[in-house]
Amino acid sequence: MNRKYYSANLTMNMIHRAYQGSLELAKTKASKRSMALQAMAEAILQHKNEILEANTLDLEANRTIPIPAPMVELLKLTPERLEITVQILQRLGDLPDLVGQVVGASYQLERSQSYGQRIPLGVIALIYEAFPELVAIAAGMCIQTANSLIIRGGSEASNSNLVLTKVLRLALEQVGLPVECIEFLPPTDKGSIQELLTQDRYINLVIPYGRSSLVDRVARVSTVPVLKTAMGNCYLYWSATGSLDMVRWMILDSYESKPDPVNAIEKVLIDRKHNFSMVVRLWNSLKENGFEVRGDAALVDEFPDLILAEDREWNEAYLSKVVAFKVVDSIDSGVRWINNYSSGHADCLVAESYQESRQFALGVNSVCSFINKSPRFSRYQSQKDAIFLGMSNQNFFAQGLIGLEAFTRIKYTFQGN
Repeated sequence: MNRKYYSANLTMNMIHRAYQGSLELAKTKASKRSMALQAMAEAILQHKNEILEANTLDLEANRTIPIPAPMVELLKLTPERLEITVQILQRLGDLPDLVGQVVGASYQLERSQSYGQRIPLGVIALIYEAFPELVAIAAGMCIQTANSLIIRGGSEASNSNLVLTKVLRLALEQVGLPVECIEFLPPTDKGSIQELLTQDRYINLVIPYGRSSLVDRVARVSTVPVLKTAMGNCYLYWSATGSLDMVRWMILDSYESKPDPVNAIEKVLIDRKHNFSMVVRLWNSLKENGFEVRGDAALVDEFPDLILAEDREWNEAYLSKVVAFKVVDSIDSGVRWINNYSSGHADCLVAESYQESRQFALGVNSVCSFINKSPRFSRYQSQKDAIFLGMSNQNFFAQGLIGLEAFTRIKYTFQGN
C-alpha cells in the first residue's frame, strides 16, 4: 500500500474519531465533565513518575540535536510544573459551566424573539513545540467546554506527549466519557499536519503554540480558522517622566512567567531626553540578574561594551534573558516603532504623564497595553476564576488572553410569536 495514502487514511480516521467524540461530549452534563477534569488531575498525580521518566527520555534524546536553549527549558518538565498543571485541571473542574449559557442577542427581527446560547466549537487541533504539560492544560480547557482535542506536538517531546495523552484518556475512560475526545497525532509523519490543517469540515479551530515561525507556517497553510498565539518580543517605552525603579521592576517581573516567557519585555525604547546615567544603572541591575543587554548602533557607539542588536532582532523574540535598548526621539516615534516591530500582544509604557499614557494607549496597535503595570503572564491566578492558555495578537475573534470563551461560540435562535 502507498505509504502516503496509508498515513493520510490514519489521520482521517483519527479526525473522524475526534469529531464523533465531540458530538457525544456536547450532550454531557457539566457535572460529568467536572468529574472528568478532577479524574485527569488525579491521573497525572498517580502517573507522575511515569510522565517524568518519559520527559527524561526526551531530554536525553535531544542532547545530540541542536535545538535552541529556550526550547530545552520549555521541554524540561519538573515536579513543580506538573503540580501547577494538576492545580489548573482542578480549578477548571470547579469553574462555572459556559456551555448553554444564555446571552442577549445584539439585534431583534420583526415579530420574533431572539437569544444567543454559548455552545462548543467542536474539534480543536493544538499544534505546538516542546512544553509537554500544554497537552493537559489544553485538554482540560477543551473538556470543560465540551470540545474534542487533537494533539500534534513536536518530535522533541514525543515521549512526554504520548504518555500524558494516555494518562488523560485513561481518566476519561474511568468516568465514562469518550476517549476519542483526546486524540494524539504522532510527530513522525510530516504530511499529517497538512492533512490536519485542511479538514475544515471536521475541525473547527487550530491553535499553533510556539515560536513565531511555527505559528506563521500553520496560519499560511491552514484552511481551518487559526487562533494565532504570541510569545515574547514585547516592547516597553520609557518616557522621560518615567521612573527607573518602575522600569526595572516591570522588566524583571515580566520574566517570572514560567515556563514560557509569554509577555517578557525584550525591547526597551528610551526617550532621548533621559539622563543616561540612569540607563547605565538599569543595565548594571539587569546584568546582575543574569540578563544580556544589547543596544542599537547609536548606543553601541556611545557605550562600546554593549552588544549590537542587529536589524532583524527588532521584530524577533529572544525567548531568553536578553533585552535590547534603542533611543527614540519621542513617544510618537516610539509608538510608530512598536507598531512596526512588536509582536503586538503586550506592550508597555512607563510614564508619569497622563497625556502620554492616553497617547500610548490609543496609538499602539497592540491587543493589550500595560501602563506602569507589569505585563507578566499567568495561566493560573489564585484569586481569579479564570484559566488562560496563552496570549493572542489577533485583532479579531479571540484576542489578548486566551480563556475558555475562545473555545466556544454563540448560537442565535429566533422564535416567532
